[in-house]
Amino acid sequence: MQQATACLADLDQSPLTTTRDSMNPFFNAIVKPELLKHQDKDVKLLVATCICEITRITAPEPPYNDEILKDIFRLTVSTFSGLSDTNGPSFGRRVVILETLAKYRSCVVMLDLECDDLVNEIFNTFVAVARFVYHKIL
Repeated sequence: MQQATACLADLDQSPLTTTRDSMNPFFNAIVKPELLKHQDKDVKLLVATCICEITRITAPEPPYNDEILKDIFRLTVSTFSGLSDTNGPSFGRRVVILETLAKYRSCVVMLDLECDDLVNEIFNTFVAVARFVYHKIL
């Protein structure tokens, strides 16, 4: 998965149709429920990172249907709680996910899909992370 993440990060947005078509099996495999809901937090983070790269590559068109997008957003939002561990080895990945989410305005898609609970969870998570970091530096 780490290799997949690195390869995806090297791709430009809107690759040639032949390139994208060759990647479709991976695009479909990465959103299988057993990966999206994997028990290992590191696996989930790598899956979320891959999916963020996929959405960046395929933007502005989402590569998945609405139900899969909702599962993807649940996974993505769950990664943000780790932002409070600024010295942790996965902090950089979490920041990249956050930056990608912001740059490609994925939150707008969340609102279109009426994922109000996830938007609320993002807000609460960011407030909790900000409080934690604030108290940590005091």
